[in-house]
Amino acid sequence: MIGIYFSGTGNTRYCVEKFIEYYYCSKAIPIESSKDFSFPIESSKSVNAIRESEEIVLGYPIYYSNMPKILRDFINENKNEFKNKKIFILSTMGLFSGDGAGCGARLLKKYDAKIIGGLHLKMPDCIGDEKVLKKPLEKNKKIVLNAEEKIKKAVENLIEKNPPKDGLSIFHQIAGLFGQRLWFYNKSQKYFDKPKIDNNLCIACGKCVEICPMDNISISPEKVSGNNKCTLCYRCFSNCPKKAITILGNKVYEQCLIENYISK
Repeated sequence: MIGIYFSGTGNTRYCVEKFIEYYYCSKAIPIESSKDFSFPIESSKSVNAIRESEEIVLGYPIYYSNMPKILRDFINENKNEFKNKKIFILSTMGLFSGDGAGCGARLLKKYDAKIIGGLHLKMPDCIGDEKVLKKPLEKNKKIVLNAEEKIKKAVENLIEKNPPKDGLSIFHQIAGLFGQRLWFYNKSQKYFDKPKIDNNLCIACGKCVEICPMDNISISPEKVSGNNKCTLCYRCFSNCPKKAITILGNKVYEQCLIENYISK
């Protein structure tokens, strides 16, 4: 089994890496950007890894009880690569999961993949421009430790042929639909409008341009600006050295990177 993941602030990356560590897998490979499905297949490490592997743990964050638009596009564009693959879905969320893993499972089943399990993991919320979602540092550290324990138990159960099925039942599907997905349909079915960049704070360092998975931010001598293809990963927000970017909210309360919550 190999790990394939899309991660914004590092939560999903961390969880997939822990999963393969406990499962003694070989590696975890990121879906780094939209180039992984717009460039020739031969240039995509993640696609080639899927092609060469029979078992995959596929990780992604849950947004509004749904999978990120970039991940749906990745699966749709590479649908033939998932045929007959055995896939365990690992989903991370900050507040509410619903059937986040189930969304991926249903899409993959359309392309003849076999879903062998699902896992929902509560992690520190990445939306750092909404104050109501913020938690104290020590509580976030505990959340990460609890997630690690849940991953370890899930791997043990998978080895014993009794994997968890988080998000995969009809009851989860109903909870996800009416809990968030139905009310926030437009936020999960299409790319979001441009991030807000405060050019009074921005120093045009280019960090956001470099790390945006959608090539959604451009830089010119006059200013840095966002376009209309944001996948809500919060990479730019959490890595801006001058805290000049907001996305859903209007103020930077906390830049949420997994490294902030891991005990050294």
